[in-house]
Amino acid sequence: MQGMGKTIVVAGCGIGGIVAANELRKKLGDKARIIVIDKSPKHVFYPSLLWVMIGLRAPEKIQKGLSFLSAKGMEFVNSEITGISAEKRRVSCGKKTFTYDYLIVSLGAALSPESVEGLMEGGYNLYDVNGVVRLGKAVKAFSGGKIAILIARLPFKCPAAPYETAFLLDSYFRRKGARRMIEIEVYTPESLPMPVAGLETGEAVKEMLESRNIKFSPESAVVSINAKKKLMQFGNGKSAKFGLLIFVPPHTAPKVIRDSALSGESGWIPVDAATLKTKFENVYAIGDVASVKLPDGKMLPKAGVFAHAQAEVVAHNIAAEILGRGSMKMRTFGGNGYCFLETGDGKAAFSHGNFYSVPRSIRLKKAGRLWHWGKVLLEKYWFWKWFK
Repeated sequence: MQGMGKTIVVAGCGIGGIVAANELRKKLGDKARIIVIDKSPKHVFYPSLLWVMIGLRAPEKIQKGLSFLSAKGMEFVNSEITGISAEKRRVSCGKKTFTYDYLIVSLGAALSPESVEGLMEGGYNLYDVNGVVRLGKAVKAFSGGKIAILIARLPFKCPAAPYETAFLLDSYFRRKGARRMIEIEVYTPESLPMPVAGLETGEAVKEMLESRNIKFSPESAVVSINAKKKLMQFGNGKSAKFGLLIFVPPHTAPKVIRDSALSGESGWIPVDAATLKTKFENVYAIGDVASVKLPDGKMLPKAGVFAHAQAEVVAHNIAAEILGRGSMKMRTFGGNGYCFLETGDGKAAFSHGNFYSVPRSIRLKKAGRLWHWGKVLLEKYWFWKWFK
């Protein structure tokens, strides 16, 4: 490679990894060797996954190949990361080892539906492309009974997704004229929907569910699923039957992180809230794999909007260090975020605010067509901006 100085490894190519890699290349040109590693050859734009469930998107339309990174002068390694030694500044992919000057960890969360007895056999994984394709077929064939939307464990990424699922299914079955034959209920260990967004937002979403005749069962921590009997068993001794089970699987930090010195007590990587620095020099963690404690003790939600903003901050600061430009002031991540909440019928609500503020200031805008089209345009902008 030409004129290389520092080597930067970007581990993981989700939203944060895509943004970080592109921003680094744009800012540094050929002044750094940028290696991007991901076990998948494709990037999935997960905010659009629920549209696949109700037939508004084909799965291939929300995925793009990652080989374009090489055309942009980066090195794309399509391999699973098997080891990270922050002490020795090495990343291993099987027999290959890469030594870095800077490391950005953007490996996201690992999904472990197998950790709940019967979950994989009894339901459909809402956070997996193949699972949602299968779910779409099941939804299309479902003519009556109970749909249970189950949040298996906390934390989980994209906190709005299970509630969007409930609204979209309500809308879908109303259009089919079958809603009166179907019961929809959300089960969650949470006390309110999206609790980290605050009491006002949680109560508002709960009211929206109730207005659509969608039941909400809080503080329901699932213990096991009996797939044959279609029965959920909860830790409080209660149980509930279902006709169709849709689940948010338990999330954990990837094993390679849990096995490394980067891991904190929770398994996730603790970082500085403003800079995303880890305890190791020149090692950063962004997005779902990072653990950011908020001023009130709660944790920053795991969501793509934060991964995007954090990636921009980290890429800027690494570039500033490498270029040594006095005019490039260091940037910080300030905790701002937003979320589209699809409500069906071509409408969406919109939540936004600052998660670092005390008290937390999060506002929920009333559902309307404008916000739905905002989410549609975001999808189009995402692929145009980062994959051209």
